[in-house]
Amino acid sequence: MTLLTLAAAQLDEARVSTAGRASRTLHSGSRLRQTLIALTAGTKLNKHQSPGDATVQCLQGHVTLHTRDREIGVGEGELADVPPEQHDLVADDDAVVILTVGVA
Repeated sequence: MTLLTLAAAQLDEARVSTAGRASRTLHSGSRLRQTLIALTAGTKLNKHQSPGDATVQCLQGHVTLHTRDREIGVGEGELADVPPEQHDLVADDDAVVILTVGVA
């Protein structure tokens, strides 16, 4: 299976979920975790603290990370560092991202 095939399947799940999202762990090791997250337009992952080093790579659509002081837009094909502070994530349209987190 390709990432795009998995992304399409997760987005189909998100579209029928009452939460408007669906996720699947791609890799969970002793130092790194990667999660594929699909969000329907307008779905928000509420404010939370960054777990440490992390990136968001957008496979489809567009999302925006919001911190207290700034907004970081991440579009299809783009990769962004997750700020090491409290933030939320909003899907500006139907979107699929890979969240990569360093595990201490």
